[in-house]
Amino acid sequence: MVLHPAPEPARPVVAILHGALVDLFPGIERRVALDAATVDELIDALDARWPGMRDRICDSRPAIRRHMNVFVDGRRATLDTPLKPGDEVFILTAISGG
Repeated sequence: MVLHPAPEPARPVVAILHGALVDLFPGIERRVALDAATVDELIDALDARWPGMRDRICDSRPAIRRHMNVFVDGRRATLDTPLKPGDEVFILTAISGG
């Protein structure tokens, strides 16, 4: 009998999207639960639902764009930031003024 490792359980996290992103994607939800183990996987999942989302959040390096802020449970995140079930990921546009 061959034993196979159990599949990794789903990792539901909640993405909370800023109004500017919501305005760009008709039908988008401000809060969406998705399975992801990293911020990068979360952005991929958002892009799968709403094509073009990754281009709005990330640049070509790839990295989070300078004018975007991503926070995981109140801490600034990068694409490599790990996520755990129940984490809240805020994706916001930076605010500047003059």
